[in-house]
Amino acid sequence: MLEKHHTHTPEETEALAAALAPRLSPGSVVALFGGLGAGKTAFVRGLAKGLSCAGEVCSPTYAIMNEYPGSPPLAHFDMYRVEGWESLESTGWFDYLDGAHVIAVEWSENILAAIPANAWRVTITPGADEHSRMITIEEGTHGHTGR
Repeated sequence: MLEKHHTHTPEETEALAAALAPRLSPGSVVALFGGLGAGKTAFVRGLAKGLSCAGEVCSPTYAIMNEYPGSPPLAHFDMYRVEGWESLESTGWFDYLDGAHVIAVEWSENILAAIPANAWRVTITPGADEHSRMITIEEGTHGHTGR
């Protein structure tokens, strides 16, 4: 299923993600696509709110991954600086594919071969003004990816 949304503020982007959260379950992967400043972290903030996760959500650009306690917990990856399989393995990515977390991953285009086939794909592009965004949400097919 493909959904298209238009948000006008970061708060609307967060609210859209919070509304998606109840459709996710442990093991769900949300692959985020969009350029710098697109609103990927705002979307993850909304997911965290929708999942009742504790902690302030910020971009894990330098830490690579932030984990937020909840039921289920949220693992938030930023793959901006990840180059190649060795670099990806050092992030702990494969350990988090165990089905215990909801995983949100920014810069998914950098690890496309490692994104599970059943991942939700969220593409965020600029809208007509500074704060508006066009957001496409595509529910993934069922299946798994190998290493």
